[in-house]
Amino acid sequence: MQVEQDRQLCEILLNKGFVHPEQVQEALDLQKIRPKRVGEILLDLGYCEEEHVLQALSEQFDIPFEPNLKGQIESALTTKVPINFIREYYMVPYRQNGAAFYVAVNDPVNLLPLDDLRLLLGGPVQPVLCRKADIQNIIDTYFEQQGENAAEMIDNITMANSDDDEGVVHTLDGAESERDLLDLANEAPIIKLINLVITGAVKERASDIHIEPFERDVRVRYRIDGILYEKFQVPKSQQAAVVSRVKIMANLNIAEHRVPQDGRIKIRLSGKEIDIRVSIIPIAHGERIVMRILEKGNFLFSLEQLGMDGRDHEIMDKLICMSHGIILVTGPTGSGKSTTLYAALQKVNSPDKNIITVEDPIEYLIPGIGQMQVRPKVGLTFASGLRSIVRQDPDVILVGEIRDHETAEMAVQASLTGHLVFATLHTNDSSGAITRLINMGIEPFLVTSSTIAIQAQRLVRRICSQCKEEYSPERASLQEVGISPDSPRAKILWRGKGCDKCSGRGYYGRTGIFELLVMNPTIQDLVLRGSDSNVIKREARKFGMRTLREDGAEKMMRGMTTLEEILRVTREDFEVEVIE
Repeated sequence: MQVEQDRQLCEILLNKGFVHPEQVQEALDLQKIRPKRVGEILLDLGYCEEEHVLQALSEQFDIPFEPNLKGQIESALTTKVPINFIREYYMVPYRQNGAAFYVAVNDPVNLLPLDDLRLLLGGPVQPVLCRKADIQNIIDTYFEQQGENAAEMIDNITMANSDDDEGVVHTLDGAESERDLLDLANEAPIIKLINLVITGAVKERASDIHIEPFERDVRVRYRIDGILYEKFQVPKSQQAAVVSRVKIMANLNIAEHRVPQDGRIKIRLSGKEIDIRVSIIPIAHGERIVMRILEKGNFLFSLEQLGMDGRDHEIMDKLICMSHGIILVTGPTGSGKSTTLYAALQKVNSPDKNIITVEDPIEYLIPGIGQMQVRPKVGLTFASGLRSIVRQDPDVILVGEIRDHETAEMAVQASLTGHLVFATLHTNDSSGAITRLINMGIEPFLVTSSTIAIQAQRLVRRICSQCKEEYSPERASLQEVGISPDSPRAKILWRGKGCDKCSGRGYYGRTGIFELLVMNPTIQDLVLRGSDSNVIKREARKFGMRTLREDGAEKMMRGMTTLEEILRVTREDFEVEVIE
């Protein structure tokens, strides 16, 4: 039944021109190893937008599609349905027309719960296909029951203190000495303010919250799709209370202000478990807080969802199934290295494999895998942890980061004794990882005999599908990313105009760009001869390796990201050959 439905959906998508035949075939091939509907796989691969799939499903199942629910939602209807029902089935009534109720749904295959809704609402129901984000907005708006946002809360706090604080700038010491910090942190407005800061960050898809004290105010910024945006400022008089409240939530010492502290906060929001990693450091005007948001429901990606092209994905699939060797993932902080390694672990995770990791910190817990947290204070480092892991009879080992000679040496020895080792390394490109290992003191012959592949990566922002528009790029900009201005594919590019969905930014979400270097006899010979990283990279390109900038340029010409994004995240200090 599902096979027939998927075939019909593919035919409709092809007829409408939303996908190409080779994209459909790739999705169908992936479906054999990944049990998902073909529409979901096409979305994961980035070959079409959710709106395109919903339009095709609307035609296939004869259910109307509503691209915009704004202005149509009757909030009184949502209160008639239990929130657990809405969250489980992603169905919510949003409008009444006479005796009939319009119900927003995202899955036209599973419509059996509509019978329950008919009984709950006491009238006939009409399913309407809507985006997941629109349904989630209804849940967030009408079931969180938050009467104000963080900015409004700050305004109220400021107004309440304006008479006393006019013309006065409170120092951190002064604020703390007037009242007990524990009392300050447990006041209802501060509790609510911190809750609103966190919920606001989750709703805006922020990965980090920065709370930064300055001389006269405290700045709150969100990192969204890799870029920091200032959201609002907290009065200086509330600085001590804000810091103390975060410390209480993270089980930290509120009386300690001289040394850095790290902690964790676990919360539940809209039915989702949120894990927040907290880092607090003392700076000139107080204590600076950074909270990393880890959403447990959305963290695990498959390799095909990361953004690899067909060739690299096929090679990586084969590499991660090898019996031994080291696979390195390189890139700066925040380039998605951990996500890639978790995706690889998921792929190889099976009951017949013993997989153990040593990480700092453990970002996500994966069922069926033993994960060890590094604790330098008690002597548990990457090197000592790796030494112990080898005695646990593992098949696959993940090393969170190779930082020193000892860890690198242990990883090499583990790979040479029949273990498959995944590890990260901080280098700018794939060939630079070889030089880095040698500089750490690993002999070139050991590097060549243990390392089987190195993947460098970056994250680029995706163009918002809602406000995507065409434009003609400048010739000089195209040449800067290595594309010939006369290339037919580069005559028209895309960018985001800015809309409500993306908060006027023109971008929504991120994807990866990759550079996969596979060790072969020629590359091994260059390493043994002491060739530098540029020579190794040029040779690797002869064997089909695509550089970060070239992979980014390809995604740009496919309309996934912008030229500006590629220039922002790729900083190459050698001339790129022009792509025709």
